[in-house]
Amino acid sequence: QVQLVESGGGLVQAGGSLRLSCAASGRTFSSYTMGWFRQAPGKEREFVAGISWRAGRTYYADSVKGRFTISRDNAKNTVYLQMNSLKPEDTAVYYCAGRGGLVPTTTPREYDFWGQGTQVTVSS
Repeated sequence: QVQLVESGGGLVQAGGSLRLSCAASGRTFSSYTMGWFRQAPGKEREFVAGISWRAGRTYYADSVKGRFTISRDNAKNTVYLQMNSLKPEDTAVYYCAGRGGLVPTTTPREYDFWGQGTQVTVSS
């Protein structure tokens, strides 16, 4: 199995930046696609960004395009989410997830492994 450990959440002012990290441990990780999801109070968990672990193909939700960047460091088995130009509406608990497959998908149920979540709060 794979365990995901997230870090990097916190409080930031609107327009600021934050970088989330997700470190993976367990069996071989090369065939897993990684994604970031977020969930605000009273709302469904939504897809934010995804990246193929093998090829580095990326996919973003329209709401974060141009502001967020997903990346990976295979040597560290870690995926990152760089968040720039943060807005109050970005406030949510952010989750790292992994799935068996090459292409990111946007549906939470298609992911097999999840981190514990990290709170991101953007103030104005």
